[in-house]
Amino acid sequence: MADNAASGPGMPQLDITTFSNQIFWLVVAMVVLYFIMSRMALPRIAAVLADRRGTITSDIAIAEELKLKAQAAEEAYRKALAEARAEAGRIIEAAKVEMQVELDGQMAKAEAEIAARTAESERRIREIRDSAMDMVSDVSKDATKDILELFGAKVDARSVNAAVAARLKGGA
Repeated sequence: MADNAASGPGMPQLDITTFSNQIFWLVVAMVVLYFIMSRMALPRIAAVLADRRGTITSDIAIAEELKLKAQAAEEAYRKALAEARAEAGRIIEAAKVEMQVELDGQMAKAEAEIAARTAESERRIREIRDSAMDMVSDVSKDATKDILELFGAKVDARSVNAAVAARLKGGA
């Protein structure tokens, strides 16, 4: 048996005597495969590719449309933002003016109150000064009368009052 196996042709695909047979069945298989592929598989693949191409084209068109809408929305947003900023600026200016008017009113009120208090304080100071001058005059008269009595001089209230008054007025 070993001799038959060694003397045999080996692999049947490499046997030269069967090449024409193999080529015939190869051509038949290729033709059948071509007809099956061209009638069934290739139209399906072409339909899927056309469907994909259509989907991609419509998606691109939708994306372009959405891009335009997004640009319009962005422009509207920027316009609204600019308007809002301008309105905020107007509101701030109005508030500043209102606050300045209120501040001016409060300042005028405070200044009037300060002026009234200052006038009242000056009046009180004048009263205190006048009262102090009266007290100084009274004390001076009493002290002068007491000093003169200590020295044993006869004291006349009228002459002491006149002398103290003259001295306080700056007389000699």
